[in-house]
Amino acid sequence: MPMTGASWIDRLTRLCACALLASLPLAANAEDDPWESFNRPVFTFNDTLDTYALKPIAKGYQAITPQFVEDGVHNVFNNIGDVGNLANNLLQGKLHDAGVDTGRLVFNTTFGLLGFFDVASEMGLQRNDEDFGQTLGAWGVGSGPYVVIPFLGPSTLRDAPAKIPDGFLEPYPYIDHVPTRNVTRAVDVVDTRASLLSAEKMITGDKYIFIRNAYLQNREFRVKDGEVVDDF
Repeated sequence: MPMTGASWIDRLTRLCACALLASLPLAANAEDDPWESFNRPVFTFNDTLDTYALKPIAKGYQAITPQFVEDGVHNVFNNIGDVGNLANNLLQGKLHDAGVDTGRLVFNTTFGLLGFFDVASEMGLQRNDEDFGQTLGAWGVGSGPYVVIPFLGPSTLRDAPAKIPDGFLEPYPYIDHVPTRNVTRAVDVVDTRASLLSAEKMITGDKYIFIRNAYLQNREFRVKDGEVVDDF
């Protein structure tokens, strides 16, 4: 199961932002987390790894990298990610969104110099955010219990195995030169972590509970394309 820039810290920060912006209650039933006794130690391991390894490296990267370069690198990885967005939008039958994804890939890869410049957004083609877990949800597959995966972070019984097909839509399985693959993956992870440093300020209270509840609420929000009924 590949670890990419969309790693655990990426997802936890983006889901917190989405949950707060959507003004949705961050509450979850105990039955959503029957494996908490397993999840908490794994969460602590991931959080410790981030605190003493990823976060310091990300801060250093951000300190020495000019903003326009940092933005450009981030745009390149987003452009690569649009391949997965396109595939999952097609699988969900979202033909309009798939067309937007196609346009983004064409314009950003060509005029945007392999995605370094996000010209597609300037043209009104806003980026989608889809994955195979959302596709399974759109097909009616329930999320199942919450689970924290070592190195990869918050997930569910549905979303965890969905990372495997998503991994085949990334470039890493197709890069035969091992040093190039490893360096590219490392830059992806560090760039993602650096771009999300400021968002950590949103996390309050019990960090584990906040991230768990925000993740579950955010996944429901995304699977249902924002049409979430507040049951709390």
